[in-house]
Amino acid sequence: CLCPLCCPQLEGLCSFLQLSTCPEHLLGRFCSWLLVLTPELSYTSAAVLAEQLFLKRVLSLAQPPSRHLMAALASFCSKYPQPFCRVLVAAVLREPREGVEQPKLMCELVEECLEPDCVQLVLRQVLEVPLSERLLPIVQAVLGRQVRGPPFEVLPPELFDLLVLTLCRQAPAFATSLNYAKLVTAVLTIYQSQVR
Repeated sequence: CLCPLCCPQLEGLCSFLQLSTCPEHLLGRFCSWLLVLTPELSYTSAAVLAEQLFLKRVLSLAQPPSRHLMAALASFCSKYPQPFCRVLVAAVLREPREGVEQPKLMCELVEECLEPDCVQLVLRQVLEVPLSERLLPIVQAVLGRQVRGPPFEVLPPELFDLLVLTLCRQAPAFATSLNYAKLVTAVLTIYQSQVR
């Protein structure tokens, strides 16, 4: 397990191996190797690898990701979900460009790959930034995961309260948004017993 002091060396190694630009079919093989690595990577090392392996690729997506990239993302986030979310999801949320593929990818990862605690982490991260039209489907995907169970995954009270407060505060900005209307309807439907 690499300590934080070794991370500059890890970044240098990633750069030397050109991991950020390696062919995507090799990326999948590399991530498969990471799954069986013992001992497991530290949080910091996994975060460095998430950034080196995926950040540039994800932020530059102009079309749906290849099956090789999706397989690599899915395998990495299944093993190291927390650093993956902290690096990749945070970067997508901060990205000023209005790309459509990045939110679609986040939705797919929420719906298919992440464990419930990391799904909640994604929601928390979304609610920490100003909501925009491109982020509403991610919140919708989180709610969809909550009800798909079984069992039904209830949001922690403080996270649910933050969601409702955010939706209420930002309502004027989404007065004509169909996505916002769908999201509010989903919240009212799923959590009708909690919304009074």
